[in-house]
Parts: sequence; C-alpha cells; structure tokens
Amino acid sequence: MTKEKSLYIDFDGTLTNDRYWRSLPTDKHTKIQNLLFGENRSMVGDWMRGKYTAEEINKYASEKIDVPYEELWEVFVADCKSIKVEQSLLESIDRLRSKYVVVLMTGNMDSFTRFTVPSLKLENYFDYISNSYYEKIHKTDNGGELFTIWSNKLRIPLSESVLIDDQQKVCSVFSNLGGIAKLTNDLEETQGIVNLL
Repeated sequence: MTKEKSLYIDFDGTLTNDRYWRSLPTDKHTKIQNLLFGENRSMVGDWMRGKYTAEEINKYASEKIDVPYEELWEVFVADCKSIKVEQSLLESIDRLRSKYVVVLMTGNMDSFTRFTVPSLKLENYFDYISNSYYEKIHKTDNGGELFTIWSNKLRIPLSESVLIDDQQKVCSVFSNLGGIAKLTNDLEETQGIVNLL
C-alpha cells in the first residue's frame, strides 16, 4: 500500500533537549555555548549548512576556551553518542509509519549523522533522515525550499503533510506552503501530538 501522507519531525527541542559538550565542567560548557550559540551564531549556521566539519569547530572552540583539542573532541563525540531520546517516543513515531512516510528533518551538523544516528539507531524509527549539513540548506531558507524538495521526492503534496517542530518560524513557513504544522514547546507536548496523529 502506498502511503499518501508524510510526517516531518524535527530533532533538537522536539525529540531531545540534550546539548553538545554538556559533559564539560559548567564554566567551560557556558563558555562554549556563548562562543558558538551566542557570539558567533553565523559560524554555527555555516556548520549546519556543511561549510565546516565537527573537527574544525572543535579545534576553533578548543583554542578559544582553552581546553586541549583531544579532550574537547572526546567529550563532544561521547555527548553526541549519548543524546537522550525517550524510547517510548521513538516507538510511538515508529508506529505512525503505517500511516505516514516519516522523515526526521533536522537542522544539524555532520556529527549528528556520524555519531548520533548510529548510536541511537534512529534509522530504525524513521523512513528517511534529512540533515541540513548534507542538504546544504535550512528548513526556512528560500521560503521553505527544502520541504518542496522533499515533497517532490516523496511524491506527497505538502497539503497531505504534517510537521512537528519547536520553532515558530519553521512552522509558519510550512503552513504557508500548505502543510499542517504542529508547534511543540516541550518533549511531553511532542509525545501528545504524536499520540493524536
């Protein structure tokens, strides 16, 4: 049976709240968060569009926050591999594959595909995984061009598609393209939305 509906699900803030480098001492973690996600968001945006590798980012950060590269890299990889997503949520998503083509669509880094996906075995719960790093484009770029690309690829119109995301901007873009957007504010709400689909 060909499925005639698609479901796009975000990762960060939608399925997990875990952060990269979270195992660093608090002061170092604060410094790296401020460095990459406060002062220099454009660098992170470029990383998520495939312009830097995780190694390059960790090398830059190690020099700026004065942590040896090898030590920082080890923490980074371990944290990528141990990101927590509730098993019950993954199983609920997996069950939806009987009705929807389910796409994990994440604005993310090379490290997500290299370390997080295999460690969490995410490929077992989603039909496809779309990572901005390899797509070279964010969900909101060019009026949501990425959703149009995927709609054509799956041969399922966006009018027959649902998005679950924690970013209002992404939800607005998706709605403007004719899709049904479900904004989630926390992981419990994500589980609630999934249960109702």
